[in-house]
Amino acid sequence: MSQENGKSGQETRVDIYIRITDRIVASLEEGVRPWVQPWGAGHLNGRITRPLRHNGEPYCGINVLLLWSEAVVRGYRSPTWMTFRQAAELDAHVRKGETGSTVVYASRVKKTKTMQNGEEVERDIPFLKAYTVFNIEQIDGLPDEYRLIPAEDIKPGLNRIAKADAFFSATQSLIRHGGDKAFYAPEPDFIQMPPIETFRDVESYYATLAHESVHWTGAKHRIDRDLSRYAKDQTERAREELVAELGAVFLCADLGIAPEMEPREDHASYIASWLEVLKNDKRFIFSAAAHAQKAVAYLHDLQPQKLVAFRAVV
Repeated sequence: MSQENGKSGQETRVDIYIRITDRIVASLEEGVRPWVQPWGAGHLNGRITRPLRHNGEPYCGINVLLLWSEAVVRGYRSPTWMTFRQAAELDAHVRKGETGSTVVYASRVKKTKTMQNGEEVERDIPFLKAYTVFNIEQIDGLPDEYRLIPAEDIKPGLNRIAKADAFFSATQSLIRHGGDKAFYAPEPDFIQMPPIETFRDVESYYATLAHESVHWTGAKHRIDRDLSRYAKDQTERAREELVAELGAVFLCADLGIAPEMEPREDHASYIASWLEVLKNDKRFIFSAAAHAQKAVAYLHDLQPQKLVAFRAVV
């Protein structure tokens, strides 16, 4: 029986927000950014990818962070997850004693309410539901297509960096090179990048470009993510930087880029700010992941040939 049984929808949503946010806060207090760990974790079957559902569809938003974190903590190499029932439908079974991992599903339902004057008003009611999934390494009897491939048998991808170049070029953002700082300048609307030769490796260059490209999506004539207080309000700056950081790791996974994502010199202050915001707002990590997901989906929509549609918020 689900532990949410017997509670109102509002109480259930609050419990989920608190549980997940507290987990992320605990990691940040240890100096660990849970969304960065997977790059060097040696899991995901030798590949860089988002966590995948049983049918190969990638998870989005907050679920990416949750399942990446679980894979690192538990040492899973496979990116694929499924429910107990989905495993049973494949004539497989979760091994006795295995514990699952939490993911969430967010949506809206339409309800009609009768007002005092007799008028009927239709409203969208948001709901959030938690459910349990298992990594395929916890499941016996799966078909051969779910078999883990030894890392040494995986051929390295071709033209990964070329694909990244094509991706960012298709956005038609103005990217200037020079200096020793990376940033997005909202008023003149351009991305400034240090020369690629100055980065530790090319993967770090593309990860940084992904970060600044997420900032770029926030302009009023694009997604219109309010950046007006970025320069004046440290809290708002920290919020936007968290959106850009999450968007960058999502996009790097989509492009098959595996940077080490070494913290920038300002990340210590951002982590402190993130902790303050997360402790005071248990929904913020969900909001940040949703904004990051929306930004990445926007960048995908600018491509002449979409890689995969990533439009869900969780």
